[in-house]
Amino acid sequence: MLAVHLAFFYFTKLQEDPTKKVDRFLYAMRYRDEQLNDISARFQAEMKKGLSSDSNAAASVKMLPTHVCSTPDGTETGQFLALDLGGSKFKVLQVKVRQGKGIRTGGVDMEEKIYPIPKELLSGRGSELFDHLSESLKDFLHKKNISVVKKHPLAFTFSFPCEQSSLDQGLLINWSKHYRVRGLQGKDVVKTLREAIDKTGGMDVEVLAMVNDTVATMMTCGFDDRYCEVGLIIGTGTNACYMEELRHVDMVEGDEGRMCVNTEWGAFGDDGALNDYITDFDREVDAASNNPGKQIFEKMVSGMYLGELVRLVVLKMAKRGLLFDGYVSDALKTKGKITTAQVASMEQYKYGLKNTRNVLMELDLTPSFDDCVAVQHVSTIVSFRSSNLVAATLAAILSRIKQTRNLRKLRITVGVDGTVYKTHPQYAKRLHKVVRRLLPECHVRFVLSDSGSSKGAALVTAVAQRLTSRRHQVDETLSPFRLSKDQLLLVKTRTMRGLEEGLTSKVYSSMKMLPSFVYHTPDGTEHGKYLALDLGGTNFRALLVYFKNGNSRSYHKIYTIPLEIMQGTGEELFDHLAQCIGDFLDYMGVKNAHLPTGFTFSFPCEQTAIDMGKLVSWTKGFKATDCEGHDVVNMLREAIKRRNDFDLDIVALVNDTVGTMMSCAYEDPQCEIGLIVGTGSNVCYMEELKNVEKIKLQTGKMEGDAENSRMCINTEWGGLGDDGSLNDIITSYDTEVNHDSINPGKQRFEKLTSGMYLGEVVRQVLLDLTRRGLIFRGHVTEALKRPGIFQTKYLSQIESDRLALLTVRTILQELGLDSTCDDSIIVKEVCGAVSRRAAQLCGAGMAAVVDKIRENRGLDHLNISVGVDGALYKLHPHFSRVIQETSRVLAPRCNVTFLPSDEGSGKGAALVAALAKQKHD
Repeated sequence: MLAVHLAFFYFTKLQEDPTKKVDRFLYAMRYRDEQLNDISARFQAEMKKGLSSDSNAAASVKMLPTHVCSTPDGTETGQFLALDLGGSKFKVLQVKVRQGKGIRTGGVDMEEKIYPIPKELLSGRGSELFDHLSESLKDFLHKKNISVVKKHPLAFTFSFPCEQSSLDQGLLINWSKHYRVRGLQGKDVVKTLREAIDKTGGMDVEVLAMVNDTVATMMTCGFDDRYCEVGLIIGTGTNACYMEELRHVDMVEGDEGRMCVNTEWGAFGDDGALNDYITDFDREVDAASNNPGKQIFEKMVSGMYLGELVRLVVLKMAKRGLLFDGYVSDALKTKGKITTAQVASMEQYKYGLKNTRNVLMELDLTPSFDDCVAVQHVSTIVSFRSSNLVAATLAAILSRIKQTRNLRKLRITVGVDGTVYKTHPQYAKRLHKVVRRLLPECHVRFVLSDSGSSKGAALVTAVAQRLTSRRHQVDETLSPFRLSKDQLLLVKTRTMRGLEEGLTSKVYSSMKMLPSFVYHTPDGTEHGKYLALDLGGTNFRALLVYFKNGNSRSYHKIYTIPLEIMQGTGEELFDHLAQCIGDFLDYMGVKNAHLPTGFTFSFPCEQTAIDMGKLVSWTKGFKATDCEGHDVVNMLREAIKRRNDFDLDIVALVNDTVGTMMSCAYEDPQCEIGLIVGTGSNVCYMEELKNVEKIKLQTGKMEGDAENSRMCINTEWGGLGDDGSLNDIITSYDTEVNHDSINPGKQRFEKLTSGMYLGEVVRQVLLDLTRRGLIFRGHVTEALKRPGIFQTKYLSQIESDRLALLTVRTILQELGLDSTCDDSIIVKEVCGAVSRRAAQLCGAGMAAVVDKIRENRGLDHLNISVGVDGALYKLHPHFSRVIQETSRVLAPRCNVTFLPSDEGSGKGAALVAALAKQKHD
């Protein structure tokens, strides 16, 4: 009975599918998806280690910065020479790049010549190898009749690991593939090439860029596909590069934009990270290589080793009697007898088995049909493992891009080159399928590089030239916004002159210097219940404020002012305000209280008393008719009378700047200045009453002790420059904004500094840069043509240090602007230049105010506080710091403290009403 069972078992084994025994023999090379995800996670960890300056030295995956910071956009142009050294061939090329939308419109023409490298040079001295490269270049110039007198920019594709500190410098880390050249490790290969060119002589060549072949592949494919941000090589060697967020590349200074990182992933596993995935066959290949313990991943996947892996597997199976009836030929024992090209031929769909038989017969073997099937399956498993490993590590790169850019879905293109990918009949299809299975949330396109890495190297040079030219033009455009200290001192001087001239009515002044009839700041004794009204922009606010024992509490409600009301009739505007007030009094249950009221009215008014003021002119987009020249307090009283359902005791008219000063002075007795930087821009301060000559001219008398009393003056500094005094710093973009405003020629300083206009200044700059083809691919969208589309709030969002450039792109996309990473950097730079100038101008103006106060009081040094309000000051990430820095530098004898107002000018209006009530009582 036992004999029967043994006979049956032996018979079934004889009948077994030959692929099954291969599957059992090579089970360790067949990966499940969870294993691939594990490998992917391990590679992501290695990438992080390589990017960090703290762990890079110990990292096996070096993540080398390439200093390539932009992919092609189709506007590149020029004629370049290119050298390509990396595999068994050395190429010299002439590359002509014509401006267009990619090579499909004839953007790139190339001529090339292949020069063989003598075998002895691959293990000879470095100087000899580079002399050969230089002599080949000279021969190419001669044979192609290329002028040797004219200077030629040259790009150098060098497909070995290098540490680059710039685009045209690279220290060789180590040789790979079959190169073992002496005397170059740790040396600058670009410098070596330049020296060889000089030694050869007779050429005027400038080496502008050194590029890894993987980077060059990405650039080649990126010329036609702007989504191409990953390069992949699977050939003699293997490697990948991708565009990493610069803020994560510790080895390079800066955090704006992206930089291509050459992963050098062939070394993945050199630190043991893949030990549990390495088979005995991998260990044998590694031990027999010319660099044992190095490039472990490359030895598992690249074309230099796949054929040898298949040979070792077949040899071992034969020795165990699983193939060829146990026969082992001398040829099968010989290293290198099975090539990767033969592996590819064995996996051909139609002739694979026939090719397998031919390969085995060349090894002096007499294979059976089952032997051929089994060996073909060995080739399949070895090459499939290679594509699986590449898919896992590529998935790690794509996942990292998706994560660092905070995307729910990623659309990206991978540029690919290499003989294994190109010639193996199944490799590409398997790789694509596994990558898409591992990353279902990513839309990944694979593009085959049609021109190798040489064109890419030339494109790197072309892109570098384009970026240099664009950088120069953008700097030139923004230079008028970058004010020097001398220019700011001139602004300070002109502001000081405007302050002094405005205090008298003897001469014209663009700064109105309006008396507020507020003589004191609060002292904490204020008490009672007050109503405060606040009109200053698109909102109207009503507040009920209680003061008691130096403390306050308030309740408020905000009402919108529709555009048709802002620009309708004066009667409609004030009727709307009266309606809002009535609603608020109902809401608070105080409609019959006849409350003392302070009215914050944030527009230039000429006051002759604390509760009287004629509107000088509308600002901030208001154009209500029949208001200018009229007493706005009286207009509000008339509107309340028309309603006839409540009454108020309006005891004070207050500018919002004055209200802000009063509100902060309630907390800090040193606060004697108010600053608003929001929709509009203005400042007020406590001036010596004796200097306010226009009071006497207006009222015929001086109130109080003229030697000691002070009055808060509303400077209305937004009008500075209306007399042309700022023409030397006003740009063409400011002129456009002024021309298109509702009050051309007026409020010139405000149009340089306030939230109502900064976004529009930015839009004008972006429009100009786009028309000149410097951003947005030169495409002027309808949105970009639309005035007001670029709101000032976007400046605060775009300039936030916490925001990645992807968020900047999202904001631009919301505006219908399809931007690249480079576009986003320039947009952020424009926003920064415009907002910084605004803050510096405010700082220069503040320096004039505090120095005037110091001089008024005959002090060598002044300590003073400024109450500040306004969205631009409060919300912009850098505005407040720049104002403070500028005022400190321009007024070094003043110690100025800036106090953000928590409750705005409404509480200040209530305090002015309290002071007016106390004085009246």
